[in-house]
Amino acid sequence: MILRWLDTKEVDAFADSVVAELVQRFPPTGVDLSTRKAVDRVVKNVERIAARVADFGRARRLNLYKKARFGNRIKWALKEARYPDLFVDVMTQELVTQLTLATRAARP
Repeated sequence: MILRWLDTKEVDAFADSVVAELVQRFPPTGVDLSTRKAVDRVVKNVERIAARVADFGRARRLNLYKKARFGNRIKWALKEARYPDLFVDVMTQELVTQLTLATRAARP
């Protein structure tokens, strides 16, 4: 039972795929926010990623350790990709919040 509680393979793989998608959609060199259309595109992409995270959380019963592991993995992967600290903090907080809320909603 305790080994299953600490098994994070699935969470790690999912966090890595989320980071890969973030790097693809929002390159560390910067995102164009010069026009309203560009901003709308960024918002839609963030919403799409957040929805994917929420779906993952609803489909699984994640404990506190796994949620923390997800957030930690996202944060350090974004830092290693050389994103600005503000972007790292905001994205990590948003994704962990989405995961936590979805996990709570999934519980009976």
